[in-house]
Amino acid sequence: MISLLIVDDHPVVRDGLRGMFTPDPRFEVLGEAGDGAEAIVLGERLRPDVILMDLRMPRTDGVTAITELARREVPSRVLVLTTYDRDSDVLPAIHAGASGYLLKDAPREELFRAVEAAARGEAVLAPSVATRLLREVRQPVPEPLSPRELEVLELIARGSSNREAAKHLFISESTVKTYLVQVYAKLGVHDRAAAVAVAFSRGYLSPPP
Repeated sequence: MISLLIVDDHPVVRDGLRGMFTPDPRFEVLGEAGDGAEAIVLGERLRPDVILMDLRMPRTDGVTAITELARREVPSRVLVLTTYDRDSDVLPAIHAGASGYLLKDAPREELFRAVEAAARGEAVLAPSVATRLLREVRQPVPEPLSPRELEVLELIARGSSNREAAKHLFISESTVKTYLVQVYAKLGVHDRAAAVAVAFSRGYLSPPP
């Protein structure tokens, strides 16, 4: 028998899941939690085989709960069950340590199989989620900027022209242009403004105090 903890901020969803699993002799629902903070407490105390975890909840969200359960070395497998399959939801949950990720529109038998698989230590992913993770894996790791490229980019971010940057760095204007072309290629952009914006977003540049 596989023991479960159901975590969702909607009582109707929790009631529906409990009503789905309780009649089946393969499963035992040990408890319910209405948010991530409660899930951490109950997960550590009950140690269920599988935790069905919603993501977007008040007070403490699902990703935070998954991270904390892993930090506390709670052995339960966490199977995310949510409405959202966007990158901003999927990737943090998987990186935090979720064993699987399903959507709430999954058929009953698919959910049962997913719980059984998670309990065995297998990864379980909804097809749309698997596609997103595969795409992430296939993306090449961005090549880091060289120290000189960073110097050129910092000057450009301050509003320097190519000529002014060249004068400041004691190099030719054509060399500055070459460095900028390399920066554009590494950041995947086509102009100065986009290069500066992406550099800030990736942490290459820090905003002025």
